[in-house]
This record gives sequence, C-alpha cells and structure tokens, in this order.
Amino acid sequence: MSERIAVIDYGMGNLHSVAKALACVAPGAEVLVTDDAVCIASADRVVFPGVGAIRDCIGEIHRRALAPVIRDAAASGRPMLAICVGLQALMGHSEENGGVDCLGILPGRVSRFPAGLQDEDNNALKVPHMGWSRVRQEPHPLWSGIPDGERFYFVHSYYVRPDARDQLAGSCEYGLEFAAALARDALFAVQFHPEKSHTPGLLLLRNFCSWNGQC
Repeated sequence: MSERIAVIDYGMGNLHSVAKALACVAPGAEVLVTDDAVCIASADRVVFPGVGAIRDCIGEIHRRALAPVIRDAAASGRPMLAICVGLQALMGHSEENGGVDCLGILPGRVSRFPAGLQDEDNNALKVPHMGWSRVRQEPHPLWSGIPDGERFYFVHSYYVRPDARDQLAGSCEYGLEFAAALARDALFAVQFHPEKSHTPGLLLLRNFCSWNGQC
C-alpha cells in the first residue's frame, strides 16, 4: 500500500502547487488535498499550508471544524509540515487584522514587520518581505543535504516570535532576525514557501517525505 500524504484543505493556500511538488518528490505516495477529518487522521504525513489573512484562515479552519484535527495531527507523532500562514496559525495569537487568536499549538505570537527596516547597507526594506533570503539552520533532519545559508522564497508581512527558543529550527534576517522555521517533535513549520523555492525547497519536501518524525 502506498504512503498517504494529506494536504489540509481549508479553502486558503497554495494547495495544488504544494500537492504537485509533493507528488514530484514522492512519486510513490498518494497525495490528497482534503478537508475530511478521517482522511487527515489516517494519513501517514500531514501538510498544513496557508496564504492570505490570518482572520480568514482561522475562520475557515473553525467553520470546517478542522481545529481539533490539526491539533491532533500536531500531537500524533506523524510527520507534519506547516507552511507560511500555516506556521502562523499554529501560534497563540497574531496581531494581524486587529488581533486574532490562533490555534495555540506552539507558544508565541505573530507580529508585523515594523516600519523603517533597513538592510546592512542602510537601504530601506519594503514590507511585505518578498523574494529570496538566506536561512541559517539549526540541526534538523529536514535540512539534510541543504547548505546552511541556502536561499528560500518568502512572501509575508508578519513573522512569528516563538516563546520557546529551543523550538527554533531556522532563522532569517530582514532588517531584524526572525524565525524562518520552528520544530517540535514530529512537527516542522516554515515561514518560506518550499514549493516555490526550486531545488532547495524540493529537497526539503523530499526530506519531509522520508522523515520518520525523529530528531
């Protein structure tokens, strides 16, 4: 029987791009874009993508009764990958849209990049942070074969501020240092888009598809 990868469908996100990238790196797996709780609960791996405003994302998650499913997946010991707003939705609270309570799976908050950011040459930096930026890694199996400082593709105006420093798996600099990846047990979450990050992004997805959930 082929391995099943469930891509959580809550109406927000680059779902089919993510699914296509997963199918490319794991051709023997069954990749399903689904909001079916039973299917997600029985999958071997779970991917939680997201784009858009956090209020809409959290609203759709609750409307489709997916919050318990996502919490259970994050605690199940099965490999789980969260992407972009999927990462932000895991936190306790976001200041986007006037303040939104998120899922509270990982301790921390989501803040907007402040005005007046500058790079190391004192050039003004625009918000949203959009484009390729280097990620400094902390040891984790999902970085296997990816050089430290490799560039990944970001599109975001908000960044996560984790409470638990030991959950930091990668960091990035954009006028300030922010968390580019968090990890806890079998959960790995990234602010960048691996499905848009060409070779290093596909390698990270390939690593996820072969990861046993152990660090």
